[in-house]
Amino acid sequence: MNTKHIAGLLAVTVLAMLAMVAVPALAQSDDMEILREKVRADKKLLVAQSMQLTDEEGKAFWQIYDAYQDEKSKLADRRIKVIEDYAANFQTLSDDVAKDLVDRSIGIQKDAVKLMESYLPKFSKAVGDKKTARFYQIENKIDAIVNFELAANIPLAQ
Repeated sequence: MNTKHIAGLLAVTVLAMLAMVAVPALAQSDDMEILREKVRADKKLLVAQSMQLTDEEGKAFWQIYDAYQDEKSKLADRRIKVIEDYAANFQTLSDDVAKDLVDRSIGIQKDAVKLMESYLPKFSKAVGDKKTARFYQIENKIDAIVNFELAANIPLAQ
């Protein structure tokens, strides 16, 4: 399976998660957790194929990676909550609610940058600067796919 194929599967899985968020009646917690685990597994496979780690690097990297992804998933939970709140208020969006949603979204983005900065020395120590740069490139590409899918599927505020 090549990188583009995995990235495509990841995007489809993320869209399925978003569909479940948009239709709460279908969003059984077990189903959402299964989809989350699928996204995590697909992403980890994509990272593994792209990183080309030695056994020694892998031992250090994957432990840090898992902790990083756990932190990143907390940000994703916050982002999903913003999307849910937007969906709940889309038809009657007030200025106050719109401001709150934007403020929360910006806060999530700021916290994502802080998270990347805090893990940078950990990844660099584990795999060196060049492979750390590769990892952050992979993360940015995956985030770009997710952001594109979100942008394509969430209507503009009215």
